[in-house]
Amino acid sequence: MVSRITSRLSASFRQKYILSKRWITVGKTNLFEYKVEFSERNSLKISGGKYARLSDGCAVVSLGDTSVMATIVSKSQKPSSSNFLPLTVDYRQKAAAAGRIPTNYLRRELSISEHEVLTSRLIDRSLRPLFPSSYYFDTQVICNLLAVDGVNHPDILGINAASAALALSDIPWNGPVGAVRVGLCDNNLIVNPTRRELSSSILNLVVVAAAHNLVIMLEGSANNALQQDVLKAIKFGVKECQHVINGINTLQKEYGKTKRKYELKNIDDTNGNLEVAINSLCETKLREIFTNFTHDKMSRDNAVRDVKTEVIEKLKSEFENLNFELCSIIFDKIIKKIFRSLIFENDVRCDGRKLDELRNISCEVDLYKPLHGSALFQRGQTQVFCTVALDSLESTLKLDPMSILTSGINEKNFFLHYEFPPYATNEIGRSSPFMRREIGHGALAERGLRPIVPENFSFTIRLTSEVLESNGSSSMASVCGGSLALMDAGVPISEPAAGVAIGLIAEYDQENIQNIKDYRILTDILGIEDYLGDMDFKLAGTKKGITALQADIKIPGLPLKIVMEAIQAATDAKKAIINIMNETLQSFRKSEKDNWPVTEKLNVPVHKRGKLMGPGGINLKRILLETGAQISSDMESGDFTIFAPNQEALNEAKEIINKLMEEQAEPQLEFGAIYKAKIVEIREIGIMVTLYSTMQPALVHNSQLDQRKIKHPSALGMEVGQDIQVKYFGRDPVSGNMRLSRKVLQGPTSGVTRNIL
Repeated sequence: MVSRITSRLSASFRQKYILSKRWITVGKTNLFEYKVEFSERNSLKISGGKYARLSDGCAVVSLGDTSVMATIVSKSQKPSSSNFLPLTVDYRQKAAAAGRIPTNYLRRELSISEHEVLTSRLIDRSLRPLFPSSYYFDTQVICNLLAVDGVNHPDILGINAASAALALSDIPWNGPVGAVRVGLCDNNLIVNPTRRELSSSILNLVVVAAAHNLVIMLEGSANNALQQDVLKAIKFGVKECQHVINGINTLQKEYGKTKRKYELKNIDDTNGNLEVAINSLCETKLREIFTNFTHDKMSRDNAVRDVKTEVIEKLKSEFENLNFELCSIIFDKIIKKIFRSLIFENDVRCDGRKLDELRNISCEVDLYKPLHGSALFQRGQTQVFCTVALDSLESTLKLDPMSILTSGINEKNFFLHYEFPPYATNEIGRSSPFMRREIGHGALAERGLRPIVPENFSFTIRLTSEVLESNGSSSMASVCGGSLALMDAGVPISEPAAGVAIGLIAEYDQENIQNIKDYRILTDILGIEDYLGDMDFKLAGTKKGITALQADIKIPGLPLKIVMEAIQAATDAKKAIINIMNETLQSFRKSEKDNWPVTEKLNVPVHKRGKLMGPGGINLKRILLETGAQISSDMESGDFTIFAPNQEALNEAKEIINKLMEEQAEPQLEFGAIYKAKIVEIREIGIMVTLYSTMQPALVHNSQLDQRKIKHPSALGMEVGQDIQVKYFGRDPVSGNMRLSRKVLQGPTSGVTRNIL
């Protein structure tokens, strides 16, 4: 009976995989490996055919001793109901990859970390533009960190592994792509720098490119790098990406699967009659809406929605069994066509601006008295409220062990939190700062501001950015508002920073989308220009240089020429924005606010530090509870620093400290003098004695109790409360403890010295 069931299951299993053309022959798996050589760098190894053979595609990419495995699965039985690709990318870094055990209570990986979210977004934006525009099937990419050596960064390997897995699979995809990280050390460009090299680099740029030197995605941060250096790094990175692409193409020709055929969504428009009818009903009205410069975001959206409703109502009487989904798809297609064509015809945008013109900008600072720093930045209908909170260095952001290992950063004394509530776009929905979009936009804005913040600042800085209104480029508005808020808080930034988003409208052949015939670059894009456009290029920096950039390209690659022009347009725009910001606040505040926190070094002698802290740090806790002042010690120097929320709290804390030290004032002891001491505690290593009632107990070690060697004070019959005589030899220069001896007061012993048990 068991053998029959097994036979049936085996036959069913075999039939299933023969029909789907994914039969796997155990023991005859094609293993492959390819090494990508870089100039004077470690080779990157692409391998596969061994792991996850039930997935649609799998590849492992290694650099040094760091390896990442990517798997791809796509279900092409039924397309998604949405009109976009439902692509999910998950990157997971596991403690086992570093030979570690998670430090949480359950000792296992729990919620996804911020670093994993950012890496997942990085991979997603590198793959999405190359999927066919008609492919609407659920697709999942999972990247697992198999091993990490703490030297090479795994995020670049994740992009290349996912690219190789997609190229080798039967999933339709117009890749492959290659990814490299570019660093700039001592004016020398480095491909895939190590963690140590990256710490001394002024540039950290991720470049993802396709064949024919087409740019797919850019993301990076820079320490105020010059524009020409960034342009040079992009060209260098695109060139190095071709080595990876050639390697994946070689593997695909030999080991790749035949791309599957898939059914298009049921959007059949017989002879195009429905599209002609919809176009005739709405073209004139849509042109009027997009050329009416008095419209704002809400009125324009409402007007378009009214036209759509009106068109569908008219079509109901003309077409039987009207397909409403098809009508919506065709209408959206016509909107995109008309919107883009008007820009080419007039070189004027839907709000009346020229192609390189900024929206109206207004700035305010010092909005609420209790805040350390605040700013309101308004650009068109994008409004961002930024606040700065200054706290003690004990409040630095501590990273998890795996993020420390992969990023090389232990803690951050400056961090930015970005929030995008649904009311910012007149919507109702979930409000959470932990969604992927919020984490990604906040990280981009933080990278744009981090280079201008001093490294050794005496406070921890938390910058919050809450989007109150949004009509495009809220992350770059966060850079502008954040820069003003930092200056309002008196943070000595090197110079103001600003950010701007650059868009693109391109004309290209439908058969060869990479052949761009004409294009327009748009400065400071609106939300609708982002949605209906081909690029969202965000760039932040100072007047001198660039601090962060991120390019999301929605078509399968851009020539370097267009990328260079976009960077130049962004550079000109950010300089103009900084000039407007300077009209409100040119530099950080020199005069202190009443509510600003203060910090001060405490000069406490070594031998009095124990008195300041008290048993178990009780004195420090008491000061914190009574005044709000926090006293911390430097582990290296041992110095104490007092942090107080304001000057009044600092004065109160200092009064308590002075009173505490006065109450415990000790008499001056004479070196070499003999004192009467009282035993207050018996310990294994010696006895604790006090010379005066106002003094802290001091240790007399077993070696100084008697000329004979003893293992415990009880061997001498000593008890608590007993008085003995000791000689004072000053204080230890390192620990500050008193050096006392009873042994030197005893005469020489007769006979042989022996241990007393």
